[in-house]
Amino acid sequence: MANSPISDFIEKHYLHFNAAALVDAAKGYKKHLAEDKKMLISLAGAMSTGELGKSLAEMIRQDKVHIISCTGANLEEDVMNLVAHSHYERVPHYRDLTPKEEWELLERGLNRVTDTCIPEEEAFRRIQKHIFEIWKEAEDKGERYFPHEFMFKLLNSGVLEQYYEINPQNSWMIEAAKKNLPMVVPGWEDSTLGNIFASYCMKGELKPSTMKSGIEYMTYLADWYIKNAEDKGIGFFQIGGGIAGDFPICVVPMLYQDMELTDTPFWSYFCQISDSTTSYGSYSGAVPNEKITWGKLDITTPKYVIESDATIVAPLIFGYVLGW
Repeated sequence: MANSPISDFIEKHYLHFNAAALVDAAKGYKKHLAEDKKMLISLAGAMSTGELGKSLAEMIRQDKVHIISCTGANLEEDVMNLVAHSHYERVPHYRDLTPKEEWELLERGLNRVTDTCIPEEEAFRRIQKHIFEIWKEAEDKGERYFPHEFMFKLLNSGVLEQYYEINPQNSWMIEAAKKNLPMVVPGWEDSTLGNIFASYCMKGELKPSTMKSGIEYMTYLADWYIKNAEDKGIGFFQIGGGIAGDFPICVVPMLYQDMELTDTPFWSYFCQISDSTTSYGSYSGAVPNEKITWGKLDITTPKYVIESDATIVAPLIFGYVLGW
């Protein structure tokens, strides 16, 4: 593995505790793919603004991920970084900011995500005028699409290319759009573009029905799972918590219990990266073994928990899977 410096390094040095769990999960991911099984990745938090696209885009190109569940923020923020990267500002001393300094960022049109400020005018508004035209065109034709499908249309149209400020190979959304990668975006309405869409509906310029709903996402995912799981199941690689992970993992017990499709296979690999303590008010205590009681994981499902920062862990695991 002389040409795999990242893989060599973590195998040599990551031998115990969370570091060892990282290696075990990465090896389990590779084994899962080697057994011709498919993998779902869920993206919570602000992984797109953290530029996870630099590794996730390559995972998509090399068919190491087959479906993505993400928040509306992650869906749009990869595209925002694509078209407005030079206008982003990093604030390494963000922990020391006073409320007054935070207000000053707002007045400058900078919306802060931890140490990174997203420029509202260049990011949100640059996309808004073009995505509205696509929303409106679909509505005028009586067509309806999912949030991610509208974004794919936007990227594939080429209208944003004039604004590109990073290498498009580092945009995971561009790669997903090229492949028409299956996606679910639960709770899209709480994203910036979701809010913008809602404002057009309130003004009477668009209808809510033009955007397909969360229930339609669930039925879409259920159909996809049935067609792709075979008798092997699908792997589940969860980055962070929240709706991006909770929404898709429920599809297995729904099929088994509510649809009475009792031959539905369990999720056949599970890895959770989170630095949130498992308790009633944070991660709901839903560690992997508890998921067995909900009909999501089998006793034999390989299970990994890495209690660490996903911005550190996920690129390393992706790098290992890619042979970097």
